[in-house]
Amino acid sequence: MTKTLKTRRQFVSTTMIGLLAAPSLLRAQEQEPSAVRRNISSFSVDLWQDHFDNLQHGAILCDIDSRAVQSWSEEESVYKLYPSSVPASEELTRRGYTEVIRKVEGPSWRPTPSMKERNPEWPDYWPPGPDNPLGTHALYLSWQYYRVHGTGDTRKIGRQSSNGCIGLYNEHIAELFALAEVGTQVRIF
Repeated sequence: MTKTLKTRRQFVSTTMIGLLAAPSLLRAQEQEPSAVRRNISSFSVDLWQDHFDNLQHGAILCDIDSRAVQSWSEEESVYKLYPSSVPASEELTRRGYTEVIRKVEGPSWRPTPSMKERNPEWPDYWPPGPDNPLGTHALYLSWQYYRVHGTGDTRKIGRQSSNGCIGLYNEHIAELFALAEVGTQVRIF
């Protein structure tokens, strides 16, 4: 019993020391010449400072090449990294700075005119629900037709599979939806 208690205490102490040291590790990373690190999943981890001037309203970074979405809270206390789906081709990809202008839980979906042209068999309207292409939540961007949204088709995550939007697992978009606010800055690159 005493041995188990000691082991638990050691674990908690070690964990707390690691958590307290994390900010200094981040500062050390900022000082290194290469701010991009690659992990075994091939996600690219970036520093928000390389993309944004500040974290007012938080920030979302969508990396097309590594197929990942990173998010920082305004006070920098929350950082998240999610695998994502990305546009199927460069022609469908829009890159640059935008922002969240609207948040919708249970979004409906209408294909864009160009989607209907490519897929005339698609319905004109899809109501909210489990089979909706936008999943359970959507962050509408200031660019017309572009969203960061969920998907019920989990095969799409990690692939070039969208018509221009950034897709996340439904549980991940629900988490990001709760963290993001109208005005959150977004960069897709």
